[in-house]
Amino acid sequence: MSSAPIVIVGSGLAGYTVAREFRRLDRQTPLVVITRDHGGFYSKPMLSNALASNKTAASLVMKPVQKMAEELAADIRCHSSVKHLDTASQTLTLDNGDTLVWRDLVLALGADPIAPNLPGSAGDEMLSVNDLDDYARFSERLSGRDRVVILGGGLIGCEFANDLLSRGVTPVVLDPGQGPLSRLLPPQASAWLSDKLRAAGVQFEWGVTATAVDRAAGSEQLEVTLSDGRKLSAGLVLSAIGLRPRVGVAQAAGLNVHRGIVTDAHLATSAEHVYAVGDCAEVVGHSLPYVLPLMSQGRALAATLAGARTPVVYPAMAVTVKTPACPTVVCPPPLATPGVWEERVSEQGFEARCLDTDGSLLGFALLGSATTQKQALVAQVRPWLS
Repeated sequence: MSSAPIVIVGSGLAGYTVAREFRRLDRQTPLVVITRDHGGFYSKPMLSNALASNKTAASLVMKPVQKMAEELAADIRCHSSVKHLDTASQTLTLDNGDTLVWRDLVLALGADPIAPNLPGSAGDEMLSVNDLDDYARFSERLSGRDRVVILGGGLIGCEFANDLLSRGVTPVVLDPGQGPLSRLLPPQASAWLSDKLRAAGVQFEWGVTATAVDRAAGSEQLEVTLSDGRKLSAGLVLSAIGLRPRVGVAQAAGLNVHRGIVTDAHLATSAEHVYAVGDCAEVVGHSLPYVLPLMSQGRALAATLAGARTPVVYPAMAVTVKTPACPTVVCPPPLATPGVWEERVSEQGFEARCLDTDGSLLGFALLGSATTQKQALVAQVRPWLS
């Protein structure tokens, strides 16, 4: 199989990072990239703050597919999907019937938005933004709308809410929890963020969910029914309730799948010569849908593919939340690690540190002026994976 190519399935940030890092080490081995879209390079995290900078879907593309193919010396198969994997013969079949043999296979399949599947006459009109086509559809339909209901008060929901303010649109965020970023922030920090975003113009409805979406009679407006019986009017409804790793193809091929495609520290799946990276991967029990872990994966796997078997290492990595109305940085503590939050509050900033029983720093949350402490605190936090 030495003359067979390395095949990367997925042209998102994860797939292209592996390809780019590999080409820095090896310019000779054939490289094939399979992508469901146009194959141009763009940064998916930029989608949730693109409205403020008046970005169109086209302007978000940093490099067209032709440029990517040239730089990577790669055969990029656009608008193609994998229908079947055979790990024993190291072959895959595309939706057009083509069969490819691989030396090594990298699954960078990404994740899909979780669809709430709400009833109602407009239940199928809800939008989500997970790629360029989604963003193009959302920004086009946003024209003339002055109110958007967002399902989900997590990271993506809050970022889109802040971004909509730049267009003069009132975002109304619905969430069954009691505050924004409730899975990342301690309660008091979440409340502080909520106050700042409210002051900027974001409306919140906590402790409720949407149960139906209907078209208002004789109007282009939508009517969202809440779990407490109230109804809200909106021009659009945006779902931001989370992502589900794309594991269907891997599961059908017999790979070990849990929350994502299960890998070891070398990004290797349960089948030889098959690896997984990015949002579809569960690396040694970690599912981290953030940019910095993804970049670490890409560098480690590229080295492995080039012949130097290298485990992925996750240093402590702080996540910058794109909410300019309230700058926020969070380095969440490990989920299974008990800790005590210590908080310091001022009018301009909020600092929360999660401390272990021995006083060591497990994680932190910084809001407002406290975000200036990011680098100093990151250096004190234990690595996520070492």
